[in-house]
Amino acid sequence: MELSIIILNWNAADDTIRCVRQIDRWARLRPRIWVVDNASRDTSLERITHECPAISLVRNSANLGFAGGTNQGVSQALAENDHPILLLNNDATIAEADAAHLLATLDADQTIGLVGPLLFAAEDQDRLISAGGKNPVLHHQTRRRHIDPARPVHPVDVISGTVILIRAEVFRQVGMLDEAYFFSTELADLCTRARQHGFRCVIDSRARAYHALERSADFRHGLHVYYIIRNRFLYIRKFYRHVMKGMLYGIWAGYGLALTLKLLITGQPIMARAAGLGSLDGLRGRFGDQNERVLAALKMAS
Repeated sequence: MELSIIILNWNAADDTIRCVRQIDRWARLRPRIWVVDNASRDTSLERITHECPAISLVRNSANLGFAGGTNQGVSQALAENDHPILLLNNDATIAEADAAHLLATLDADQTIGLVGPLLFAAEDQDRLISAGGKNPVLHHQTRRRHIDPARPVHPVDVISGTVILIRAEVFRQVGMLDEAYFFSTELADLCTRARQHGFRCVIDSRARAYHALERSADFRHGLHVYYIIRNRFLYIRKFYRHVMKGMLYGIWAGYGLALTLKLLITGQPIMARAAGLGSLDGLRGRFGDQNERVLAALKMAS
């Protein structure tokens, strides 16, 4: 079974090298691996080139975010073949048997365009993180954690970009990840557009993958909060109209304000600034890369 794998790197050579080496131990599947470096400022390029000579390395001159960086790798893969494309976080692992199972599920049903495994915590491999996701603007908690043993392949609104297998035809018909999101919600967007083109998005609970949930610094976590809040407004703008759009804008604007006040009251000024900026930028339509501007604002709040 043929397979292309896209791994994104940003100042995390240890994780990327570990991820590539795990795939190198596979016996039957021999995937083509693209590592996309998102303008790392450390020694990632040199180390990955030295430690992983068999991979194809894509060097971005700027940090294009998850969406833009991934698109660079996907474009390279599509230029060479029509093999299914596995997006794999460098801090995630999937065994060869589970990857092969996802490939078999995709091959068995041509209506399936995107398929993901059950996602567990690497630190506690019995703890289910996600069994797919829900619409990010109709739900506050978007992760599904229920498994129906009688229905191993089940449709979902969203599949996490941590580990997801995507039919090449999805990208050719639907288009690439929307880079206006920069980070977060871009897979919800792709899944929605794929369903509009007749592709199904499913989780196969017979396959497992594992994600190492790191503890990020406050500033980096603040960026995460900012993009999650802001990007809901972009998703609403793209997929809803008229009354429903206004209602959802009001709901999430109110949520952003309430969260900002709660974080201020509980002594978390950095997170409060991130939530407030995310809401304001979402309402104003300020999308794309805002890393430097937001980081500067968070430092002022510290």
